[in-house]
Amino acid sequence: MTARPTETYPVMQRTSIRFFRRMSRNASGFFRDVGARAYFMRDIARAFGDPATYAGETIRQMRNIGVDSVPLTVIVAAFIGGVIALQTRYQLFAGVELSLVGLATRQTIVLELGPLLTGLVLTGRVGARMTAEIGTMRVTEQIDALETLAYDPIAFLVVPRLLAATFMLPILVVLADAVGVGSGYAIAVMATDITGLDFKEGLRLAFGPFQVVYSLLKATMFGAAIALVCAYEGYITEAGAEGVGRSTARAVVITSVVILVLDALTAALLAPFLQA
Repeated sequence: MTARPTETYPVMQRTSIRFFRRMSRNASGFFRDVGARAYFMRDIARAFGDPATYAGETIRQMRNIGVDSVPLTVIVAAFIGGVIALQTRYQLFAGVELSLVGLATRQTIVLELGPLLTGLVLTGRVGARMTAEIGTMRVTEQIDALETLAYDPIAFLVVPRLLAATFMLPILVVLADAVGVGSGYAIAVMATDITGLDFKEGLRLAFGPFQVVYSLLKATMFGAAIALVCAYEGYITEAGAEGVGRSTARAVVITSVVILVLDALTAALLAPFLQA
């Protein structure tokens, strides 16, 4: 049954009718999108049963996502670690132990900025590339060609990127944490009155192994989020080159929001267990 056009209602009723119809369209579109993503996840789970298709491609994606991202990860972590050490030192008031600089640098890098900034930076570098690659294959009908050749496009395109991102992002975060803390140590010793002994004492203060596990847990979730969101947006791309650009921009925005939400939820659930 076709809905009655809004313009046929009296003028005084049109605003409220237009509002409720827009809300209804938005709600139905949201649930339609949730359902489509659920089916996409189902197809990914089914594709894991075809390792011959995704095994070789996974190795190549690990290089693209992990090894090629090392320089950017190191640069970002080095500057962040140095800035945190400087800011912490110059915000201390008289009488506070200088070892607090090492403690603050370690906690900030390992628990928060190491995994978070690595995830956000790689969303722009890896996620955008992932969406553009898959989206271009969609609009140029290469995905249809894979299906014609009896290849599962999910197993060949999505699963390798999901495995590579989930496995490589924790490794990059370990590197980022080490570089960030090392950079903070170097800057604090060379540019301030903090001694190496003071900084090392702060690094050891209130340290617990779960803090590292917490950082790696975040990194694993962020890697999976980058691959799932960006691969999905690329997979449903349409409308030619303009559609590829639109899908890429949407993927970066959605992934960034998802990472921030996961970061907040992880902190809310696991923060009580971080106290050494």
